[in-house]
Amino acid sequence: MYNVTRLLDVADEHRDRMLTLVRASAEATGARHRLVEPTLPGARNGGDVLVHLRFDSPSQWLTAADDFTAILGDPAITHVNGVSYRGAPTPNGGRPGTVYRALFLRVLPDTDVDTVARFEDELASMPRYIPTIRAWQLSRVDDAVGASRWTHVFEQEFSDFDALMGPYLMHPIHWAVVDRWFDPECPDVIIRDRVCHSFCRCDHPVLTASPT
Repeated sequence: MYNVTRLLDVADEHRDRMLTLVRASAEATGARHRLVEPTLPGARNGGDVLVHLRFDSPSQWLTAADDFTAILGDPAITHVNGVSYRGAPTPNGGRPGTVYRALFLRVLPDTDVDTVARFEDELASMPRYIPTIRAWQLSRVDDAVGASRWTHVFEQEFSDFDALMGPYLMHPIHWAVVDRWFDPECPDVIIRDRVCHSFCRCDHPVLTASPT
């Protein structure tokens, strides 16, 4: 599958209008799965509207990209962070979640490949310890736009909002293992740029959706 995620900063007085326009534009792309929702409280550098599209192939996205991107040029949208990337979700339990979360990050460009692999392995290990993650996907980014040249996107579908803000963020695997890669006071730090931590409700499955 080919994935496109965009985080939109939108002027307050235009958010309802832009939600309607972006939802219509997302539907017109023909994406297999589409999500366009306001972000929930607590997002950091996460925009006001979260857009997630899943296509069968990169060529399907390229066919729709120009028209979709043109909508994002509306003056009411003041900034866009975004990533395009390949990957397939991994389920982590039989039930779908109700909150979709995307984390954009940039690994320092001089980081050696073995260190990057250890970092990716530790991120990918988190769902084993946190069952409220219903599905997840860790991907390297093909194309990035916005505040940084994002290298990775880590996505999860959580059982609910409290599962993200509590068991996930406060779990020992998070603060005792993974956080060292992000801590500027730790010698292992490889993420120095500000990350995008964005999430929204999902009334229909996103990562737990059937690929067929």
